[in-house]
This record gives sequence, C-alpha cells and structure tokens, in this order.
Amino acid sequence: MTLFVGLGNPGSRYENNRHNIGFKVIDKLVDHFGARDISKTAFCGQLSKADQLLFLKPTTFMNLSGKSLQAVQNFYKVDIDDIIVIHDDLDLLFGSVRFKKGGGHGGHNGLKSIDEMISREYIRLRMGIGKPEYKSQVADYVLNDFTPDEDKYLKRWIEHASKAAQDILSVSLNEVKSNYSVKSIDGLI
Repeated sequence: MTLFVGLGNPGSRYENNRHNIGFKVIDKLVDHFGARDISKTAFCGQLSKADQLLFLKPTTFMNLSGKSLQAVQNFYKVDIDDIIVIHDDLDLLFGSVRFKKGGGHGGHNGLKSIDEMISREYIRLRMGIGKPEYKSQVADYVLNDFTPDEDKYLKRWIEHASKAAQDILSVSLNEVKSNYSVKSIDGLI
C-alpha cells in the first residue's frame, strides 16, 4: 500500500492558495487513477483509493496534518517508506520540483505536525512557491492565491508533479530526482 498525502487547508477560502498546491496534485492523481472516495470521520481527511494506492487530503488544517496522516497510516498499516508527502516549499523558486527523504520541516507547520506524529523518514515531493521579501509576510504569502502570472503555469506544473509522483511507484527515488527535478518554472517551459 502506498499513501500519497497532499498538504493544504480545507474549504473554498483556501482552495487556490499557495499553501494548497499539495491538494491540487492529489486531485490530479485521484483523477488519473480513477480513485474512489473512502473517507471516514476517523481519518480527519478526504481519502481516496485505487487498488493499492491511497490519496489523502487532511481536513485538519495545515498545523494538524500529522493527525490525519497518522490515522490513515495506522488503519492501513502503511510503511513509512511508502508515504509520499506533497507540499509547498518557501525555500524553492516558484515552479521548482524537488524530492528528498527525511530532513527537517524548515518551518512548515504541516511537515512539523507530520514529523511529530510519524517521524521524518517519509518521501517529500517539494513544490517551490518562492518567498516574500520579509519573513513577517510569510503567513499572508502562503495563504494568498497564486498571482495571475503564476497561475498560467499551474496546470503544467501540477501535471509534472503528478507524473513524478506516479513514477515514484515504479523507479528509484534517485531516478525520479534525475528525471523530474526542476529549479524553477523555466525548467518546465
């Protein structure tokens, strides 16, 4: 069983926020695999399944994402090596896609929650959203929608990340890194 987790915040107010890029990739994967909704209250999230694949969008809000992930992991007995978390990353340029296993949370509250609940040794599909000029602007920045200029690249960027996530199922993480890592949106144009 493989569990893909997209980070974001529930509700239409947050739907197109930078912080919700993980949700958007999960939506793409759910569509691609024709996954069906199997959500339960205990999962604290929207869970879909296709064969041996699970797709989770926690509905706990970002800061408690680990609660939802842990509930699904425990119920389905998913090994830590089979968990892929898809999330926004302030430390990467807009449009970049990077991968790693383990590591710190870098101030990302969703990752911090997950690290506390299940450990840090899961695979991360990091999607760069850039960062604001001042640290004091971070909360507003991640909770704002993509700019119209950024918006025109979203479909291609989400498709690229979705294909990378699919490849994680069949090739090594190093091969996925080699084939799908991009430093900015320019790498997808």
